[in-house]
Amino acid sequence: MKSMHPADALQVFTDGSFDVCSRTGAWAFVVFYDDERIHAERGSGEGLSNNAFEVLGVLNALSWLETSAAGRATTVWTDSRHVVEGVDHWRMIWRGNGWKRVNPNPRARRREIPDAVHWRMLDASLDRNPHVTVRWCKAHVGNAGNEFADALAAGKTHVERPKDQ
Repeated sequence: MKSMHPADALQVFTDGSFDVCSRTGAWAFVVFYDDERIHAERGSGEGLSNNAFEVLGVLNALSWLETSAAGRATTVWTDSRHVVEGVDHWRMIWRGNGWKRVNPNPRARRREIPDAVHWRMLDASLDRNPHVTVRWCKAHVGNAGNEFADALAAGKTHVERPKDQ
């Protein structure tokens, strides 16, 4: 993995996967420091969408950071534009609207955003961790951290770290 980050920052790669037929999915995250993998974790369960498991990947990574690396400068990488846009833009609006989508039509009913419970938790965690930055990375282009998180979320039981690029 080519270093493109501050030397002392942790690099965390997250991913989610989802099977529409079974309505089950998984999330995963992998933590690197100085280009060495120091932690990896995966979880699974029932859900409604792939986006839910993408959010859960980041949420669980932040939970691990709070307990195992509190205060560390960290970049969390995700291949989900939904997560990055939600973190950078939409969560402020959703929070201000009581976690509802506002329709320009004043007579229209306000609808709750999908996965509002996860987004509320992620919002609170990001507020507690101002040293964490969430960034987007392109999927399936040979990025070792992203490929590792993808394989882990897909349930591959024995995942070798991909060779450095």
